[in-house]
Amino acid sequence: MPPPLAPLDSGWITRPGDVRLHWETSGSPEGRPALYLHGGPGSGLGGGGYRRRFDPERYLVVGLDQRGCGRSTPWAVDDLDHLDDNTTPALVADIEALRTHLGIDRWLVHGVSWGSTLALAYALTHPDRVTELVLTAVTTGSREEIDWITQGVGRVFPEAWERFAATTPAGRRVVEDYARRLRDPDPAVRSAAADAWDTWESTHISLAPGWAPGPLHDDPRERANFATLVTHYWAHDCFLPGSQSILARAHQLEGIPGVLIHGRRDISGPAITPWRLHRAWPGSELHVVESEGHGGELEMGLTRRAIDRFAT
Repeated sequence: MPPPLAPLDSGWITRPGDVRLHWETSGSPEGRPALYLHGGPGSGLGGGGYRRRFDPERYLVVGLDQRGCGRSTPWAVDDLDHLDDNTTPALVADIEALRTHLGIDRWLVHGVSWGSTLALAYALTHPDRVTELVLTAVTTGSREEIDWITQGVGRVFPEAWERFAATTPAGRRVVEDYARRLRDPDPAVRSAAADAWDTWESTHISLAPGWAPGPLHDDPRERANFATLVTHYWAHDCFLPGSQSILARAHQLEGIPGVLIHGRRDISGPAITPWRLHRAWPGSELHVVESEGHGGELEMGLTRRAIDRFAT
């Protein structure tokens, strides 16, 4: 694994609605361009650990804090009146604006979890700008996946799911109810919903050996922002409905080399999702890591090797 990298440069681009997006670059200024898309929605770039997946002598690595989170402004919880402007097409347009801003012609795109969905949506919209896709802990944002992660997986964790869904009226989708409560005018209602959402997500994220549930976000403000963005996207099927779903269009990715890396023990995102994507995407590769869940050391090792291979 390469040593930790410090950013070469960073800055902001301004988007409609007074949105400011934070970006950073690392690696070699003359290297092959590569974009990293973080998970969530709403996780942000964090401490920059993603940079270690790229050879700093061969890649110019670009990271982007997606709108509403990370170091981008405003945060979703600070701008609830404009939350409806935060959509997958808006994020795809943000990525393209950043590419133009940085003067990059084409780039490899690497995404993890939600970032893999966004990477796929971007590649389907701008296939001429993507050289390769390397996707880890693969998701596609389908309603089937969302209903599983918010309800179906409750069959595996019935005690936790009963507490999680206790306040949702019968006949209503749990994720839609949480999305509504996280936009409630009462801060106490929003805070309680964010806490409950964080507890549920930390419960089902993995069945990998050694995994211990615990708070995903220690900071209440980060917890609320993450929950607000996730439920907003999931309640709207990630803004990829029907014929616009990733799997419905996956055949259009033919010609873009792709590597899919997924953990067999990823209980919240079963391997059927990357399997279906692989079957629909001519020329893609699928690697399933038997011993890991939603991201792990072996998965990240395979990710680094795939990225290295594309650098040659």
